[in-house]
Amino acid sequence: MGRTPRVPELPPGIPRRGRHALKAVGRLGLAGLRWRIDGTFPDLGKFVLIVAPHTSNWDFVVALLCDLALDMDAAWLGKHTIFVGPFGRWLRSLGGIPVERSASHNVVAQAASEFARRERMILALAPEGTRRKVTAWKSGYWHIARAAGVPIVPVGLDFARRAAVIGELRTPTDSLESDEAVFRAFFATITPKRPELR
Repeated sequence: MGRTPRVPELPPGIPRRGRHALKAVGRLGLAGLRWRIDGTFPDLGKFVLIVAPHTSNWDFVVALLCDLALDMDAAWLGKHTIFVGPFGRWLRSLGGIPVERSASHNVVAQAASEFARRERMILALAPEGTRRKVTAWKSGYWHIARAAGVPIVPVGLDFARRAAVIGELRTPTDSLESDEAVFRAFFATITPKRPELR
């Protein structure tokens, strides 16, 4: 068994799922992989959480274990057609929010509306949008944060340190380029599973 990971306690303002069994599973999983979580989240009930780099299927495994270990009630976006029947209810229980991605439905507006509707909401997104090497991020995370009036918190999955590193909160400015430069500088210090795909 690996050493017990350091998993910070969530501040009181962050929504929790309250699923103690899943929390234990997450912590055992991180211990088995010898991963830890470095840093602390801001004591806020609403923000956009961006996770990177995304170069391997292991990213999802580690991110899921971190989510369970923290017991954070983080939401994520999914195509509305997968949210059907019992499977759809299960996806919603895991934080899934159905969105319509057709031209007549604005995903940014839908996500911002969800922020306005809820008292507390953490929305987790992957700005790269794919495991393949990319030169440009998808900017939806920034537009959603701006439209909802919430800050952005970056989390880097560092495979060299075996640590999920929580970065500094940033309130979006009027410049996507300036904000993205700050986030990219943070993620440049993070070693992905497959560095050649950075």
